[in-house]
Amino acid sequence: MGGITVSASGDGTVGKALDVLDQVASYGRPVRFAELLAGSAFPKATLYRFVQTLTNQRMLSFDPERGTYAPGVRLVRLAHAAWQTASLAPIARAQIDQLSADVGETVHLAQLDHAQVIYVDKRNAAEPVQMYSQSGKVGPAYCTGVGKAMMAYLPEPELAVVLDQQSYHAFTDTTHTSAESLRQELADIRANGYGFDREEHEPGIICVAVPILTETNRVLGALSVTSTTTRTNLAGLESLVPRIQTTAQAISKEASSWHFPATATTS
Repeated sequence: MGGITVSASGDGTVGKALDVLDQVASYGRPVRFAELLAGSAFPKATLYRFVQTLTNQRMLSFDPERGTYAPGVRLVRLAHAAWQTASLAPIARAQIDQLSADVGETVHLAQLDHAQVIYVDKRNAAEPVQMYSQSGKVGPAYCTGVGKAMMAYLPEPELAVVLDQQSYHAFTDTTHTSAESLRQELADIRANGYGFDREEHEPGIICVAVPILTETNRVLGALSVTSTTTRTNLAGLESLVPRIQTTAQAISKEASSWHFPATATTS
């Protein structure tokens, strides 16, 4: 994700500073100013001013020996607070522990943030498989099982906004490359109550996913069981749907006493 172009936000100085934070975080490693500048929409002087302000506020940290910037300790503290109060992870921990133990496959817990999926927790299979998703990592919504499971239950016009925000990059031969084809699958997911990742993001990686909904069908998140085409198939994963849905319902019930923010879909 490193080197992405930062879009100038319509939210003034604060929005632009958050764009810079997003850019630094996207590299997944300490990054030099020259790298940030190469992928930024801001002029050099403007970018430098934002970086210095964020560093002074401890939202970024600067390593003078290497000349690199990374997320700062204040940002880590804020992220931990958000994880505790706005994430499903703390209350779902025991449920996904048990689900992973029961099915013997990787379990993902995710929430939706605009066009992206945030993996808020993950339990590896008894025999772990290397894959893109990690706890805390962000992925595209249109080509992941959890992303589609959540989008399927968004009301209009929120769904229209999220569909318009997708990149529709073809990661594999089975990736959706248009909003029209994705809409058709989302209708099927809503009718069935679950959906699949058919090697749409990574070759050989498949999953079945169900949404986590409130009693009024508001989207809280999604739960998936992920495996590989060498270990199982979609029919095998589909047989696990009743067990996954039971877990999703238990998480929803536990979350009913919490006050989660509405799914963020508009900018």
